[in-house]
Amino acid sequence: MNNIKSLIRLALSEDIGPGDATSEAIIPKGLVWRARVIAKEDMILAGGHIATAVFKTVDKKIAVKLLKKDGARLKKGAVIMTARGPARSLLAAERTALNFLQRLSGIATLTGRFVSLTKGSGIKILDTRKTTPGLRLPEKYAVHCGGGTNHRMGLYDMYLIKNNHVDIAGSVTEAVLAVRSKNRSGLLIEVEVRNFRELEEAVISGADTVMLDNFGPKMAQKAVKIVQKLSKTIKFRPKIEISGGISLKNIKKHAKTGADFISVGALTHSAIAVDICMRVK
Repeated sequence: MNNIKSLIRLALSEDIGPGDATSEAIIPKGLVWRARVIAKEDMILAGGHIATAVFKTVDKKIAVKLLKKDGARLKKGAVIMTARGPARSLLAAERTALNFLQRLSGIATLTGRFVSLTKGSGIKILDTRKTTPGLRLPEKYAVHCGGGTNHRMGLYDMYLIKNNHVDIAGSVTEAVLAVRSKNRSGLLIEVEVRNFRELEEAVISGADTVMLDNFGPKMAQKAVKIVQKLSKTIKFRPKIEISGGISLKNIKKHAKTGADFISVGALTHSAIAVDICMRVK
């Protein structure tokens, strides 16, 4: 929560600066107005509590009522929240509150589309670390609101052996052995693989999860069968994640491969902000 408060203060500082010149010139200091925040398109809401905190940070005299919960599917025209307080303060908070709401709801809405296209497959949609610098926590929260599953938060809460690690270590096996020798915290180990040879190494080495890097649906389906066959020998089946080149157009094909997860960087790096406005009276 402290991180969110710092983000809000930073965002308000860059927008308001020393003061709202226009409102201070036009609006009487004691004027009290009401405002409604309205969805201008169908969407999944995320960031309602952050927008509320923006208004309260600008002016504690603003009374905010959040009418819709994060994760709710809203129709165009739905009133998300109402606020009542000094008109100058409402307008000073407006842009920052809407920026958070629009960005996070855009992520939640896009995530919801991916999730809906894989419904019934049992597969989980994962996010990535491809987030806006400084906004990882709220953006991953937005993915959760859209029905997605959070992958690792950063470099610290999971081992993820990627291609560069393998190239430096010399092989997948050597990389996994190096991690196992240092794994004092019991962190899960995931290995990104580029081909079937690396896949077999990762499974035999005891990876908890294997990530199929840019495998097409047919290759991924074959990879799943290889994992199933090897797991009978080692008595353990690692989780299987598909990654790379995933879009709304091909997600259904990947969902039929038998994998456990599909990670989609677009959830956070390419989501389009939804249209939300504030109306005062």
